[in-house]
Amino acid sequence: MSQSSDLIQSAQRTIRLELEAVEGLLTHIDADFVSACEMILASKGRVVVVGMGKSGHIGNKIAATLASTGTTAFFVHPAEASHGDMGMITRDDIILALSNSGSTAEIVTLLPLIKRLGIKLISMTGNPESPLAKAADVSLDARVAQEACPLNLAPTSSTTAALVLGDALAIALLEARGFTAEDFAFSHPGGALGRRLLLKVENVMHSGDELPHVVRGTLLKDALMEMTHKGLGMTVVIEEDGRLAGIFTDGDLRRTLDREIDIRNAIIDTVMTPHGKTARADMLAAEALKIMEDHKISALVVVDKEDRPVGALNMHDLLRAGVM
Repeated sequence: MSQSSDLIQSAQRTIRLELEAVEGLLTHIDADFVSACEMILASKGRVVVVGMGKSGHIGNKIAATLASTGTTAFFVHPAEASHGDMGMITRDDIILALSNSGSTAEIVTLLPLIKRLGIKLISMTGNPESPLAKAADVSLDARVAQEACPLNLAPTSSTTAALVLGDALAIALLEARGFTAEDFAFSHPGGALGRRLLLKVENVMHSGDELPHVVRGTLLKDALMEMTHKGLGMTVVIEEDGRLAGIFTDGDLRRTLDREIDIRNAIIDTVMTPHGKTARADMLAAEALKIMEDHKISALVVVDKEDRPVGALNMHDLLRAGVM
């Protein structure tokens, strides 16, 4: 058997074992899981996640996921907690302690102090009979049949199971809180994700003197001059009272030329798209993008509550803003 074949079989075996470990968690989502969720939802404090070694790395990720999905949380290294960092934890907080064995010395050392301070404790362990599980107010069962490591030593399946169980806890809490995409955006203001979730149409639209506009009855050639001067590839057509009458775009121009209309004498009313799709200034830019994609259009008029045009934007504006 070739080395390549051995490597592939080893990788596939690891994935199968870790899949089995994750599937095994389904039977562990029980009343204890519900109690842990209810305890966190009722808490006035934060979730403080602790863990050593590989469990610590998983704990860091769980804390980050909780914090970004509506549950205030942070990670404290248990060894550092024994040397001053316990001062970061208050009586209103809840400690989520990760240890596959349930007997990690650095965590077990903290148990008497946690009890003395009256801090609620949730354990996530692979040994329900361990000191950690027995000391916890609620114990989440994260046991696995075996590690993916062929020596059954290196934390592999167990850390994957703990990670998935942490995600399950975070998402259950997210849904219970009614956490929204906009809430999520406030904890992710940077990068493409932040732009998609926070940027409003008013931040990218052209308004004021930059908005190309003509009134009903304008000659098509004059409307084309307005489009050329403003450079958006479109112009808004407005009624005498200022409300939106329609929109004329580069696409409308191509369709007009196909109809062999005399562009010197034609008026905008006969060739514009009546009213057209619109957006609101307070709408998310990502929502405006979806309207464009759904209707296969490249520009949108922004109107106020009285249907008066206040701005316009196109695909290039969204591209420059990083929404696409």
